[in-house]
Amino acid sequence: MRPAPQQIAPTSPPDETIVELIELLFFAYRDFTAGPDKILAEFGFGRAHHRVLHFVNRYPGLRVADLLDILKITKQSLARVLKQLVEEGYIAQRAGTSDRRVRLLYTTAEGAALAGRLIEPQLKRVGRAVAAAGDAGSPAMARLLLALIDKAEQ
Repeated sequence: MRPAPQQIAPTSPPDETIVELIELLFFAYRDFTAGPDKILAEFGFGRAHHRVLHFVNRYPGLRVADLLDILKITKQSLARVLKQLVEEGYIAQRAGTSDRRVRLLYTTAEGAALAGRLIEPQLKRVGRAVAAAGDAGSPAMARLLLALIDKAEQ
């Protein structure tokens, strides 16, 4: 049996402008991920695969431990996704040079090509948005997005 939800009354009505921005974030995220989601579906991959490919491609030699820290997912979740990407030839794992227990991750040529396909629609979308916002757009967007990230994660 589930406990009854607690009724929490807001101390003040929400700022309508903030609520509208939250809704815009929902819509922006939906459209931001739509292009890559279509490409991922061709391979039977999901957004977790996309995130792994993105960060491994951006930071060749990324340690598995660092990827876990970036993605904030469990070892089990990463292991499942990583295993599939390795088995299908998109990511290669190598032992560390100074510590053979450390696993370093690299995209293969196929993985780099797929990462490029996945980021292409996002580059176009964000590029259009920055251009539409004008000269102040990119710095303002960066400040806003950074402010949304927990300080400990920056």
